[in-house]
Amino acid sequence: MAVQQYRYGDGARAACALAVAGVIAVTAGCVGGDGGSGGGDGSGQRAVAAERPLDVLGQAADVLARAGGAEARTSMETAAGGTRVTIRGQGTYDFRNQVGRLKVVLPTDAAGADDHRPITELLAPGALYMKNRGAGVPDDKWVRIDTTALKDGNLVTGGVTDPMAAAELLRGAGDVTYAGRSELAGVTVHHYRGVADLNRAALAASPQSRGALSAAAKGFSKDAVPFDAYLDEEGRLRKVRHRFSFASEGPEAKEVTVVSTLLLYGFGVPVTVTLPDDDDIYTGEIRQG
Repeated sequence: MAVQQYRYGDGARAACALAVAGVIAVTAGCVGGDGGSGGGDGSGQRAVAAERPLDVLGQAADVLARAGGAEARTSMETAAGGTRVTIRGQGTYDFRNQVGRLKVVLPTDAAGADDHRPITELLAPGALYMKNRGAGVPDDKWVRIDTTALKDGNLVTGGVTDPMAAAELLRGAGDVTYAGRSELAGVTVHHYRGVADLNRAALAASPQSRGALSAAAKGFSKDAVPFDAYLDEEGRLRKVRHRFSFASEGPEAKEVTVVSTLLLYGFGVPVTVTLPDDDDIYTGEIRQG
């Protein structure tokens, strides 16, 4: 099989221990891995492999927006100092309105305790809402975080990469290699491998995603984000794995790599997300750990 490579044109650091230190590991940083299941094939398939890979990847977010809702599984993994931490999530996401609801499960050592209740996360343009955050937050209250103010734009902070942001990142794809066809949970997919540029992705992103991606472009120590993306015959993103790099904090700063994986299936499912009222949002101090 001939390997084809494509280039675009001619040629910070993530804030992992901020208010959500209970979600993202306190010592190693934030946290993917694998996991997933598949959905069914649809009709009206188009020859994705015959199109220019940069066009296919650049349109992935738009194709998802037309598809509407989907089920999602996520994982985020980091390894630093000999310690590997993985955080997993599962739920639904509405790509048309860019809102979603995920249940995030922490590993036993992510916050220094033996047992953690799952954290409910609501994703919306420019905002992340978390319930069961712990660390001094009342059980009936939500924590709201402005993702445009985070140094990583919530690409890693919440232990989950916002599904739309993950797709929008592909708008900045470059140095793309088409790695061939394979099957993912019974669905034929086309595998693309490349490097996304955060600045370019932010400039090309939809207005709802632009603020968070612009923050990430300024906050990460590297603009380059290697990825592996798998799209079905209709151009729908089925799986994407991003590898983010940033410098850890402290006197002996080291580079930390966070691998975030998103799997999408069950396209067309109804997604209902009700954002909390102001009275339900906790505004007090959040303890670390």
